[in-house]
Amino acid sequence: MSKQEETRDRVLDLVESLEVGRPIPAERQLAVDLGVSRLTVRAALDELVRDGYLDRRHGSGTYVTEPKIAQPLTLTSFSEDMRRRGMTPGSRTLELTTTTAGARLAHRLGVSPEARLVRVKRLRLADNQPMAMEVLHVPEALVPGLTRQDFEDHSFYELLRERYSITIASGAQSIEPTVTSEEESEVLNVPLHTPAFLFERTTASESGRIVEFVRSIYRGDRYRLVADLVPQRSRNGRSAGAPRADASGSPRERRGDHHDGAPAPHSSNRGKNAR
Repeated sequence: MSKQEETRDRVLDLVESLEVGRPIPAERQLAVDLGVSRLTVRAALDELVRDGYLDRRHGSGTYVTEPKIAQPLTLTSFSEDMRRRGMTPGSRTLELTTTTAGARLAHRLGVSPEARLVRVKRLRLADNQPMAMEVLHVPEALVPGLTRQDFEDHSFYELLRERYSITIASGAQSIEPTVTSEEESEVLNVPLHTPAFLFERTTASESGRIVEFVRSIYRGDRYRLVADLVPQRSRNGRSAGAPRADASGSPRERRGDHHDGAPAPHSSNRGKNAR
């Protein structure tokens, strides 16, 4: 292990013992305490800032950040999962309109290009903190009478099941890195071009009908993706050598709603502090 790696681990041990928002000692003090040069300390801190453990504030110091929420790749209700972990889920409807599907969305949803869609833009919150911005499209014929209020702090999947007798059974999702646009930055309260995750997902009902297409932007400073990997088995039962990602995650893990039904964030306590 290099001196920088050892220093990083020792500083990380310190970070684990501090509450969110607390400052860490100055570089000069850390260098003395750890018996290394300030350049080594600075390089270790740069790495921890990059990874989201620390936040540098110009003229103020370096502070312990909120942990990222681990995002397992599962199809589950965000609202229910957040409540189960003692966090308060929230949703703010930014826009609800109807529109014609057009070729691209028609292909995604398996409808005619002339079909009418309900388009909903909303901000997803956890403990009143902005986590993701999503744009949802659902065929209007499936959800007659849908209003903005229906999305305010409610699970859309519960609404589909209880009011429209539609139960979500499966989904397909893509994930890629991106940066926030001006609108996304404003809504999520982050600087322009902040690293983020782009999720695009279609989900289907028990009958196999595609119900929705969702495009979501998750804050990269609050999320990380997690998955269990198991060997892929060939037909004769032997390992084929290629890993397969299965969903997993534990409540509020160290470091990090998606739209209900999307991979729900999980988290864990860090050290003695419940994040």
